[in-house]
Amino acid sequence: MKNQGFSLIPFPSAFPLPAVKLTGAVGRRGDVLCVGYELLGLTEAIAIPAPAVVPVRRDGLWTATCFELFLGPERSDRYWECNFSPSGHWNVFGFESYRQGMREEQAFASLPFSVNLHPGALNLSVELDLEKIIPRDQALKIGISAVLRSVEGDCTYWALTHPATQPDFHRKDGFIIAC
Repeated sequence: MKNQGFSLIPFPSAFPLPAVKLTGAVGRRGDVLCVGYELLGLTEAIAIPAPAVVPVRRDGLWTATCFELFLGPERSDRYWECNFSPSGHWNVFGFESYRQGMREEQAFASLPFSVNLHPGALNLSVELDLEKIIPRDQALKIGISAVLRSVEGDCTYWALTHPATQPDFHRKDGFIIAC
């Protein structure tokens, strides 16, 4: 497995951008997709949800600080959205095409991932079992993004690229990593 590094860029915002850098790496090993996010800088300016006693599937995670992963077969309109809250809560949604046919992906009963928070750094890593949703021989296109909510309540939107005039992580032209 060869990891590909990435760096997320913020969508232009009317709010002050936090003094942070958001990078990571993604790689595929057979049926397993490994993704690691690293948030560095003034993390105390980011509202980071407290760890949950029991992490569960939860809707609406993108309304707070949330790390996201979008993936779909290279030659298909179908795609999946994975949400990872620093609290440990998670969700996976499947779509038939751009924002159409949204449903919770029942192939995942749980989605464990690790979060490490230190002064000036937050690391989140996940290993996603692709066998549950995508055949091994299919090439993937991947979009990586995040929503960062400041302690003042303002949200900024981070992605590999921003191909639209508004933040929109669902656009397949934003899925720019081939894996």
